Amino acid sequence: MALQISKKRKFVADGVFLAELNEMLTRELGEDGFAGVEIRVTPMRTEIIIRATRTQNVLGENGRRIRELTSVVQKRFNFPDGGVELYAEKVLNRGLCAVAQAESLRYKLLGGLAVRRACYGVLRFVMESGAKGCEVIVSGKLRAQRAKSMKFKDGYMISSGHPVNQYIDGAVRHVLLRQVWGLLQMEGCAGYQG
Repeated sequence: MALQISKKRKFVADGVFLAELNEMLTRELGEDGFAGVEIRVTPMRTEIIIRATRTQNVLGENGRRIRELTSVVQKRFNFPDGGVELYAEKVLNRGLCAVAQAESLRYKLLGGLAVRRACYGVLRFVMESGAKGCEVIVSGKLRAQRAKSMKFKDGYMISSGHPVNQYIDGAVRHVLLRQVWGLLQMEGCAGYQG
């Protein structure tokens, strides 16, 4: 006998499931170019399609990694045996995928590349991929202790109205950059010669 659930609760439960799954896969598959997830519910099973730029890394050796992910999802979300199936799909044009480009920028910054150079590299790649416009915003303590925000724009960008929801793809990623600290010598400190 199926459990009765109101339509409102069903939509909320589906949204929470999608958000939790997306968060889990973002943490697990960030280095493999994870670009999103799609869920298809069929009468027999639930199909989860993982979109990534490097699908071979998602699959693993002989499909080992995707089987591990399947078992983790099955246990975490209480699916019956064989009730969930994971597939990997390659992103056709990663230059037009905001999530893939945000991850790319994140790893460039973590690798120690200068902020301006990394942002302009992403901007150029997106525009060469055929985008009408692109905007990259980086904010926080970039070089010094004082936080600031940098915007890099190219092409034509819509920033208000209903077309934003239809035509603009956006992504946000957080990076913890290492901060450089220095201490100047002061009078009264041990070893100070004045």
